[in-house]
Amino acid sequence: MVERMKTWARLSIRPLLKSVLKSCFVFGLAAVLIFSQADGAMAARAGGRIGGGSFRAPTRAPSSYSRGPSAGYGGGGYGRGYYPGGGFGLPFILPFMGFGGVGGIFGIFIAIALANFVLNAFRNAGVNADSVEAYSSNPTVSVARLQVGLLAEARGIQADLNQMAQSADTGTSAGLTKVLQETTLSLMRNPEYWAYADVESDQTKLSAAEQAFNQLAIAERSKFTGETLSNVNAQLAQSKPKAALPTSGDLANSAPGEYIVATVLVATQGKLNLPKVSTQADVRDVINKIGSISSEQLMAVEVLWTPQISGETLTADEMIAEYPNLKLI
Repeated sequence: MVERMKTWARLSIRPLLKSVLKSCFVFGLAAVLIFSQADGAMAARAGGRIGGGSFRAPTRAPSSYSRGPSAGYGGGGYGRGYYPGGGFGLPFILPFMGFGGVGGIFGIFIAIALANFVLNAFRNAGVNADSVEAYSSNPTVSVARLQVGLLAEARGIQADLNQMAQSADTGTSAGLTKVLQETTLSLMRNPEYWAYADVESDQTKLSAAEQAFNQLAIAERSKFTGETLSNVNAQLAQSKPKAALPTSGDLANSAPGEYIVATVLVATQGKLNLPKVSTQADVRDVINKIGSISSEQLMAVEVLWTPQISGETLTADEMIAEYPNLKLI
């Protein structure tokens, strides 16, 4: 009887153990598949970065300042040659003051005329309010962001940006200007792949411009799981990607509706007025304005793109989750 019970127990436990082991295997396989796909997605969301700059107040004065007040006016001041005995100074105005009410009013008119004359002289010399403000200790700075969601077929942009990151001189103003121009040119050459876009532009003072620029940059960089290629302020860094590059067959069979996102951040002296974008014509206008910023005005630039690895793309769900600001154009 005891032997029968032992035999019955062994026979009843075996199916239970098989069922438990089978369930563990299924759960383990599901976990492997889930985490392997998550790792692939993380690799696909890695990004690249190029840029640099410096937020320093201008130290040189406009060239027109060096001409001095006597340039073009006979030497020795604005007034010499126009009124004998001392120019348009106090000796010219004071004689009209004190000779009754009419003389006093006439002197005021002369003072106003003199002020207009001096202002016009500065304008003729190329000095206006904008140039004076630009060389003040705390000038106006525009901080802007252009973001374009491109169809997956625009893989040439990935190659252009990767090559630029490997060779760009990001330690000089001329090199950063070239990065900005080459990036905008690459975008302009692929308008058929523009699918989504967004523009943000704001004006602030130099004292707050670096913080505003860094906030935009950090917000964009935080969307990456890592920066697999970076060239910022002449510091080149490259890390090994988490996943192998897809084969040509994989690229050919890639699902439609996948995207690449390119972001351009700029800080420039003066006012940069960028329109809101709702059409491809608007995007073209914004790219032209950003790309034409001169090296004298450009203070900082960063170009960010994801995925960085050539051939990889973002799914529609990934792009919507990370870039909800993008608008269909």
